[in-house]
Amino acid sequence: MKARDPIADLRRIAFLLERANEATYRVRAFRSAARSLAALPTAELAERAKAGTLTELSGVGDVTARCVAESLAGEEPVYLRRLVATEGSDLDAEATALRTALLGDCHTHSDWSDGGSPVEEMALAAVELGHEYLVLTDHSPRLTVAKGLTADRLRRQLDHVQKVNAALPEGFRILTGIEVDILADGSLDQDEKLLARLDVVVGSVHSGLNDERSKMTRRMLTAIANPHLDILGHCTGRMVSSRPAGVTGPGDRGHRARTRKESDFDADAVFAACVEHDVAVEINSRPERQDPPKRLIRRALEAGCRFAINTDAHAPGQLDWQRFGCERAARCGVPADRVVNTWSAERLLDWTHSHP
Repeated sequence: MKARDPIADLRRIAFLLERANEATYRVRAFRSAARSLAALPTAELAERAKAGTLTELSGVGDVTARCVAESLAGEEPVYLRRLVATEGSDLDAEATALRTALLGDCHTHSDWSDGGSPVEEMALAAVELGHEYLVLTDHSPRLTVAKGLTADRLRRQLDHVQKVNAALPEGFRILTGIEVDILADGSLDQDEKLLARLDVVVGSVHSGLNDERSKMTRRMLTAIANPHLDILGHCTGRMVSSRPAGVTGPGDRGHRARTRKESDFDADAVFAACVEHDVAVEINSRPERQDPPKRLIRRALEAGCRFAINTDAHAPGQLDWQRFGCERAARCGVPADRVVNTWSAERLLDWTHSHP
């Protein structure tokens, strides 16, 4: 029987565990083993599997070693087979159509800020999902708890993305971006000239979430009027604590299981401003956010807003969480032609660069 690719099988297991929102230590075990074993010559990998010495290597345990041995024997690892067999039910027709129409993800994080994986791993996972592009939107400097990017680090990241893009499969590319903090006065937390260089700018409120209604409304309206802002991220800031307890670790910093009430603001005024300035409203797909709530998605739709269905992914397997956002968007009647990441990269960039 022809051997399978054991490294690919380990990475697939990690991806499926992340997508299912399983504990991060499980994901890390398979991804760490994949990295360790990928550095070995193929012959040595096979010899160690035969001799039962894989576990002598750093990052390789009994379970991952067993998966490798099964792959090399040409068998789908039992662990992988069980994961595939217990995947969730398919989306309904409307949500499936919307998910199929998506060509990219406009809100993702890497280990340059509070994500758990390198840019390259995030990009390759997006390729496997069938995306045509991935917008890298690491945090801005004021969010120090998330290793927000100073202007200098952001410049270095832009150079890094250029190099990574040169090595990625043809037909796919990383678009440059940032999740920039909306500060107390509504200004955006990054150098204006740098914001002008980026492909996509997502703006989110991360502090002062309990500001009183009029102050929060003014803050958001000021940000939306900024010509550099393209997408308003998780607009209420709520946390519904729907993720399993104990899911912590790299890729989940700042996303612990907890509840947080919605920020109070004049939604009609904010959504009207989004229409006026052609800023898309994000439908954040993270299970613990589900932001905005469905009643506000409907109000934004009625106001005439565009949307972006994003994962806010902090790890590769979370990139498939777009299906959760699609389910909520479909239930609210959001059509594909109102979702900016159903567009090609070229059309998306024409849109972001057309802001006055």
